[in-house]
Amino acid sequence: MPETTYIDAITQAMSEEMARDERVFLIGEDVGAYGGAFKTSYGLLDKFGAERVIDTPISEIAIIGAASGAALMGMRPIAEMQFLDFITCGYDILVNFAAMNSYLFGRACPIVVRGPAGGGTHGGPYHSINPEAMFLNRPGLKIVAPGTAYDAKGLLKAAIRDDNPVLYIEHKYLYRRIKENLPDDDYIVPIGKANVRRRGKDLTIITWGAMLYVADDAADELAKDNVSTEIIDLRSIVPFDEDAILESVAKTNRVIILHEAPLTGGAGAEFAARIAEKAFDYLDAPIKRIAALDVPTPYSPPLEAAALPDKTRVLQAARELLAY
Repeated sequence: MPETTYIDAITQAMSEEMARDERVFLIGEDVGAYGGAFKTSYGLLDKFGAERVIDTPISEIAIIGAASGAALMGMRPIAEMQFLDFITCGYDILVNFAAMNSYLFGRACPIVVRGPAGGGTHGGPYHSINPEAMFLNRPGLKIVAPGTAYDAKGLLKAAIRDDNPVLYIEHKYLYRRIKENLPDDDYIVPIGKANVRRRGKDLTIITWGAMLYVADDAADELAKDNVSTEIIDLRSIVPFDEDAILESVAKTNRVIILHEAPLTGGAGAEFAARIAEKAFDYLDAPIKRIAALDVPTPYSPPLEAAALPDKTRVLQAARELLAY
């Protein structure tokens, strides 16, 4: 089969789910005739028409609000944020309305909110956010962050079919850089199930999204020194695969948690706390967290590179842990 890019995997998932279920529709800024800011919806307007591929004004609260209302009426909307940085404009209705419906009223609210996130593309402070920690402790909301084309397609299809609101974080740095051969058959990637991307015995790296490839590069470098690194690709932040994390830590006894969002209050703190609580006896060294600096993402390419995690920082942390 021809290789499929990460971005085309997203388009395929939406197209297949819209063809499978007439209740599925896409709503957002420039998703119609323009095909999306990054062309994630290219061709969908011609295929499904303006009633199911709906252009909106520049109003994230209107997009999420309209989608949430439609979900309560039995539809299955996909709400696209042109950049996930601006999801803050719709934060209230997503966490206080959509995420609360199941608990308050026993009603499904099957809305997917998706859009580009992350740095590495010199987008500056308003176009580079990694928003998972903002939503981490809002009950009723699921969060997924695929790092491969296979997962991008399978997780989006699973999110569209889920009866809960799902925040789908797609890393724009990966859009056209990552390519895979995807299966022809209909498949989903279960939400809440991690993938052991690489098996090892000396060190565990827990990560997701674009940081998966930083972890890969570091593991390749460590292998030159006969260090065997296990990489856990969480894929799903809420719910997360606690069993996979604890099983790996019990085997390797050393752990690095790697994410692109800033360190303070990042999702990695929650995973570190769980490990300390439930796997403390297995640890032979402190838990290391590697993340972005606690600064807005710089526009300047050299400053952005300095702010974001990289292989050098992972290697330094790994060698410190292996010295214990």
